Amino acid sequence: MTMMTETTKKSESGMTMLAVMAMMTLFALALLAVAPAVQVEVQREKELESIRRGEDVAEAIKQFVIFHQGRKLPESIDQLLEGLPQGTKKRQILRASSATDPLSEDGKWRLIKPEPQIIAAFAKRVQNYNNGVLPTNSPQMLDRYSIVLVNTLNTGTEGEIEEADEDFEIITDNTPFIGVASQSRSKSVLAYYGVENHSKWIFTPLFRGTGASSYRTNTRSLNP
Repeated sequence: MTMMTETTKKSESGMTMLAVMAMMTLFALALLAVAPAVQVEVQREKELESIRRGEDVAEAIKQFVIFHQGRKLPESIDQLLEGLPQGTKKRQILRASSATDPLSEDGKWRLIKPEPQIIAAFAKRVQNYNNGVLPTNSPQMLDRYSIVLVNTLNTGTEGEIEEADEDFEIITDNTPFIGVASQSRSKSVLAYYGVENHSKWIFTPLFRGTGASSYRTNTRSLNP
């Protein structure tokens, strides 16, 4: 009788172990099934944060240019962090958190110089996204930096503009810049003004005047 009881207990213990293993297997499979969706959501949040910070930098550049009456551009992110003179103190124009890009490995923004071949491709995408209209600048003192870009759009072919956009130099300090972009070349989960690649998201105060209602962030989802 005792031997039968022990055998029964061992059998029941074995069945319990099999049941536990089966449940663990099902749980692992469930985790594998939701993992891609979780990964996409994490990436989406990083991109949204990068957009928010990039827009903050663009606004800081605008304030810097206004303060210097259009005659000077910032030459480093640190210069924006220092703020602008206001009486005996300094006025903050950029939050410390916005000084870093969550999509770049080293956290540094790529500085966009005011050169046609660098920023014209993004301006062309903005124009296409805005139904063929390129928004004007506000304040107008930014026009001195955009007029050459507009001429480039009118004279350069789309292929030439796109080719220049693909081959870019990564500069993170010590150069006058009119915008910033991520160093990441990855395809994005979100579309920013119709652009689906991190490195092609240029955050700049240019073309944010008239027509601003249609010049907005498009955060539609893409298939991962």
